[in-house]
Amino acid sequence: VQLQASGGGLVQPGGSLRLSCAASGLTSEIDAIGWFRQAPEKERACVSCINIKDDTTYYADSVKGRFTISRDRAKNTVYLEMKSLKPEDAGVYSCATECKLSSFYYADSRYSYRGQGTLVTVSS
Repeated sequence: VQLQASGGGLVQPGGSLRLSCAASGLTSEIDAIGWFRQAPEKERACVSCINIKDDTTYYADSVKGRFTISRDRAKNTVYLEMKSLKPEDAGVYSCATECKLSSFYYADSRYSYRGQGTLVTVSS
């Protein structure tokens, strides 16, 4: 399994970005893909996930109403549309075959994969 995140960049507060997570080699044993953010000197935090069996979506409270996760099955790609970005949304975003939210937890050590991250900078 390989995951590759892209789409990061510099955006002003209030701006938007769309991140992509291109996945290859996914097996039917993997239930979810999650987006994670790691800000400087902070622990990596899960911000959104999608259950790839039924496309149910989940969000951290801090991004609800601003971020939208979606999936293009034909392209094997998971997107994270980010709007109304705030400085605190900045960090390295990565996608992984796990989800660690209070509303949905999924982690299987047999299928634990994470792609390289993409940097999101929110600054004026």
